[in-house]
Amino acid sequence: MPKSLYSTHPGFAMEVNVVAGLKQKTGKTLEEWIRLVKQSAPATGKERVAWLKANYGLGMNYAGFIAERAGGKGGAANYHPEALVEAMLAGPKAALRPIYDRLLRLGLSLGKDVKASPCKTIVPLYRRHVFAQIKPTTQTRLDLGLALKATKVSGRLIDTGGLAKGDRITHRIPITQLTEIDDEAKCWLKAAYELDA
Repeated sequence: MPKSLYSTHPGFAMEVNVVAGLKQKTGKTLEEWIRLVKQSAPATGKERVAWLKANYGLGMNYAGFIAERAGGKGGAANYHPEALVEAMLAGPKAALRPIYDRLLRLGLSLGKDVKASPCKTIVPLYRRHVFAQIKPTTQTRLDLGLALKATKVSGRLIDTGGLAKGDRITHRIPITQLTEIDDEAKCWLKAAYELDA
């Protein structure tokens, strides 16, 4: 089987810490919580979260985490990046696949420290932090999102309003065809990578 182009999402590293500290913070291990939820809690995830909060005083993050795991969802073992990408680029967005593939390889080629960790609607590119993301925004357009801080817009670069909102992705370049992955797009992608050194 060929090596995946994708890395485990960094959120799963945080999950390891949550699981390790769960007993100390809540009085029960994850396995104990799952057993309790399956035996006594309502059926749906939303109801389980409310039940955990009301009956055990758990905060939203812990209640959501436990309810998700009790439902057999989440966790690194259930993370399938290739399937996420396939679903993201299915149906009418399938024509975007060659553009996506080129952008992904371009991003990964910037350095050995670059990782791609697909989510449901985007594929973020990480170095120390997210420095770029590939997003199939419409059926005919991918957006190359970039973390460029207070960089002034020029050329095809569009301000996303991210800086004012506190988002990492501050700019984007819309791409509708392979020829638009040109020197300008490559230069901005490299600049975002270098800003995250």
